[in-house]
Amino acid sequence: MSKRALIIFLLSIPFLFILNYFLSNPSLFSPYALQIIVLMGINAILAISWDLIAGVTGQFSIGHAGFMAIGAYSSAFLTLNYHIPLIFAILFSAFLSLLAGFLVGIPSLRLRGDYLAIATLGFGEIVRVAILNMNSLGGARGMKGIPILSSFFSVYFLLAISLWLCLSLLKSQQGRILLSIRENEVASQMMGVDIVRYKVLAFAFSACLAGIAGALYAHWTSFIHPDSFTFMKSIEIILMGVIGGMGTIYGAAIGGAIVTLLPEGLRLLLEQNPLLYQNKEFIRMLFFASLLMIFIILRPQGIFGKKE
Repeated sequence: MSKRALIIFLLSIPFLFILNYFLSNPSLFSPYALQIIVLMGINAILAISWDLIAGVTGQFSIGHAGFMAIGAYSSAFLTLNYHIPLIFAILFSAFLSLLAGFLVGIPSLRLRGDYLAIATLGFGEIVRVAILNMNSLGGARGMKGIPILSSFFSVYFLLAISLWLCLSLLKSQQGRILLSIRENEVASQMMGVDIVRYKVLAFAFSACLAGIAGALYAHWTSFIHPDSFTFMKSIEIILMGVIGGMGTIYGAAIGGAIVTLLPEGLRLLLEQNPLLYQNKEFIRMLFFASLLMIFIILRPQGIFGKKE
């Protein structure tokens, strides 16, 4: 970390503490608004994790909800049954997600394009169905009563660390290799790059960040259900990365925040019409799919473009 970045990071810690105190006081700030702000931070971490594998390394994954589910359920299980502090629960869930990324990445990253996308989709569904049939994790009932341990401070502190880690990676030799794999896999291999090794490492690191986001989500909402980690959740994560700008870390974070805000605006509009509100899930899916198409056609580089 450069000296300037270190100073900014250290100065931001007391600022986050003060902001956390102000936002967490219901008499000073709306709990509903705080809910949205915290979810924006969690989704920003998720979007960064997906962008690292898809935007930076050029490998299309549509199973990130599976890694998020592993992080959410493992962390919730530990705090609910063994009363482990949040920091250790997050570390364990990050490690478990990283391990899952390795195990999935080794065989599946020898695949390319559509085949890789289908393999990751299959992984996400396997995780969801496995959780659905595990009574120790609540099964189809979901897991409730999870202690609320996440806060504005913990979410945005981990978001800052995630941003720093990913930006540092992009500036390193390993980051340049990942970018070269994205640009031309064959040329990188001809230069002696072990492509499978670097793709698996990127996949594992990406899964680790998704697991952290899942742990924060579980300890903020206090209830998780297998339906929270379906194929549609993976599509939402992809939408965040595409809207922000694939290959840009800041862009992905901004995309995560925007996609969190949009459903709230849509919900307010639907509430004005009871007939439309009854079909809100269908309209929501239609809205997201249309938005994704519009962005791909009109602005494929995303909001942030190539400014990073």
